[in-house]
Amino acid sequence: MFAPLVVLVRNIVGQPKLSKFRGKAIARHSKAITNFCNQVGIDRSLRQNWIRLARDNGKRLGLLA
Repeated sequence: MFAPLVVLVRNIVGQPKLSKFRGKAIARHSKAITNFCNQVGIDRSLRQNWIRLARDNGKRLGLLA
């Protein structure tokens, strides 16, 4: 779904900048999931499953193209 946009951005800004931005975005998203789980009291294993689900959804949507 988003793969053409990701490829276009990669071609414009270059692979190194896109990888750096993607890494920061993934880290922030994982941190947001962790903060939410800590506030609500969700255990570590469920949190890890949510982070994996977010990664898999990103792949399916084409955000990791």
